[in-house]
Amino acid sequence: MPLPLLPGNSFNRNVGKEKFHKSQHWGFCNNVMMLVSEEKPGIGGEPLLGQKIKPKCTIYPQGDGSDVPSWVAFDKQVLSFDAYLEEEVPDKSQTNYRIRYYKIYYYPEDDTIQVNEPEVKNSGLPQGTSIRRHRITLPPPDEDQFYTVYHFNVGTEVVFYGRIFKIYDCDTFTRNFLSKLGVKVNPPVQCPEDPYIKIRREILERVEPLRPYESFDTRKQFLQYHGKVLRFFCLWDDSVSMLGDRRELILHYYLCDDTIEIKELLPDNSGRDPMKMFLRRSKLPKLGKVDQEFYKDCDLSLGVTINVWGRKVLLYDCDEFTKSYYKSKYGIENFTSVSCKPPSPPPKIERKFPPYNGFGSEEDSLRNCIGLKPTPHRKNFKQFMEKDRYGSESNILRFFAKLDTEKYTDLDRIFVISYYLADGTISVFEPIENNSGVTGGMFLKRSRVKKPGQPVFKSELSEYFKAEEFYVGVTVNVNGYLFRLLNADEYTLKYMEQNVDKYPFSDFERSLQKVKQEESRSRELKQVFRAADCKHTKMVDYNTFRDIVMTFTHGNLSEQEFITIARHYRVPEETCPDGDFLLGLAQEKFKKNFFENFDRIIYACGYEDREKKNVLPTKDIKRLCKSFRLPLTDDLLESLLSRFENSEKQIDYKSFFSTLDWRKNPMPELRAQEYLKERCEDVWLGMPSPIPAKNIDYFTFLKDTVGLEEE
Repeated sequence: MPLPLLPGNSFNRNVGKEKFHKSQHWGFCNNVMMLVSEEKPGIGGEPLLGQKIKPKCTIYPQGDGSDVPSWVAFDKQVLSFDAYLEEEVPDKSQTNYRIRYYKIYYYPEDDTIQVNEPEVKNSGLPQGTSIRRHRITLPPPDEDQFYTVYHFNVGTEVVFYGRIFKIYDCDTFTRNFLSKLGVKVNPPVQCPEDPYIKIRREILERVEPLRPYESFDTRKQFLQYHGKVLRFFCLWDDSVSMLGDRRELILHYYLCDDTIEIKELLPDNSGRDPMKMFLRRSKLPKLGKVDQEFYKDCDLSLGVTINVWGRKVLLYDCDEFTKSYYKSKYGIENFTSVSCKPPSPPPKIERKFPPYNGFGSEEDSLRNCIGLKPTPHRKNFKQFMEKDRYGSESNILRFFAKLDTEKYTDLDRIFVISYYLADGTISVFEPIENNSGVTGGMFLKRSRVKKPGQPVFKSELSEYFKAEEFYVGVTVNVNGYLFRLLNADEYTLKYMEQNVDKYPFSDFERSLQKVKQEESRSRELKQVFRAADCKHTKMVDYNTFRDIVMTFTHGNLSEQEFITIARHYRVPEETCPDGDFLLGLAQEKFKKNFFENFDRIIYACGYEDREKKNVLPTKDIKRLCKSFRLPLTDDLLESLLSRFENSEKQIDYKSFFSTLDWRKNPMPELRAQEYLKERCEDVWLGMPSPIPAKNIDYFTFLKDTVGLEEE
């Protein structure tokens, strides 16, 4: 009976083991079998007897299990140590060794080390990066291992490639990092001074100053400060003199040669000639001194007034580089800008204009009061150029309106009110209707209309009607006549829907939200629409849709908002004209232009038809029509050709031109389309206004408002 697989009852070492792969230790080199790798592990990745596998990652979390890998845990973290190196200097009488200072950077994420040597002026040694970043092995006999964080501490020595670095200090982050790892960080150690640098400093201190008769060498100043310029913002207040004013200046002080140049800041439209320089670059003398002295950088500071050839210039501000220069050289900390605001002007006396006297326009009367030489009123030319008629964009808002009056004779009068966006003028036209008893025609000539309720004789300009005050359903007072706007043309409705910021009643989302507020009565609304749609076409006519929606919202929906909803859910109509209409339209144009050369065209087509098939390509027929100058537009000609074109894009020219011949095959005359008598409200009876849509898709409307699902 075998023993169960329990701890202590089995002697098989492979129980629970999952990896049994073997490493490749033997290979061929120059066709000779030999041992190619001694560092590879044995079966299943386990080390062989007596084998030491070099670690491939840091001693910190290796990413096994739930631990975070080192390259994530120690990302962008660097340990910095200060170290020095004693280097022997043979064949030198002054010193036998040099002290070189280094920065040792240790990267915990991958155990890499970088050694940099800071630059020291006049050291005579190549400095910079001494050892590039990589993993460094320990000195023999442990060369199979690498340096880790536990090999670094203050007061210890590390050996990199035979060079002994003595660590004497580290930064605060490194000290805290090592303390968290349990390493006791030693206190900083005193660093010895380089004897060569000490000797050079003593030599420079013993150098005697230059004699008065010796020339002063400025090359050092030039090389040290070349390209460095101090910049001050200045003010020359010349307002006390006649025709003088305040002048804004910029002073540049060149540190390389102690020269000064001044530029003037000219504001826009100042009326002054643009001068490149206010003062050409040169040394600026201090006027009024017995000895010739020039301005130095120590003489310039904020709040100081300098004499620029008799002009008192105040330094009131400077740039950031100038502040840092004075802070490092002279220890100045206060760089508060000096206030140089101009004195406040005297209080402006409010001008009061006399009231309008009734002669001319208000604008012209106001211009007479402004100056001795009256100038015409300047109109808004920008608005005129943007809103003037351009191509198919008329920029005219047209509304159908009706008088809001109790007079029985004026109840059926209809008007067309046009608002011109270019200049804000309004015109009112009454369509002429036969046997109505009303003359009709121009009711109000194009002009700007004042809002009612304003006094006539006043000092201020009157307010006029604006475009956003006109929309369907509103009542406007035009010179005492009350007009109720009933409808608008297609361009006007589209313009208002594109500018909902000015016309909130044309905002579809806002209008639809008012209908959604009556969601509690959604069941009733569905039943009413289903009863109106007897044929189940999922659409109703415009008047039925209006009656149902207006009744459902209890008058909370304005006329403009209802039209916006109706236009959104309208059923598109077929706009393609039939063939008889196109032929009638073409024959009417032939009659007006007395065109009868159809036989000559057929003869020319027969000449082109070499094979006598009585058909020609469509492009040839179009070319012949152009050559005989048929009085048809390009769109109309293209529509006619497409009607007679066969599958091979050829046309029977005899049948085509015989049909167009208005003498032989006349078509019935075209009749003007009559407006439908549409009902909107009781007071609108008999008004000939075109409706926004013929049929409305109520099913989509119900889905958007009350959530009706497809059946």
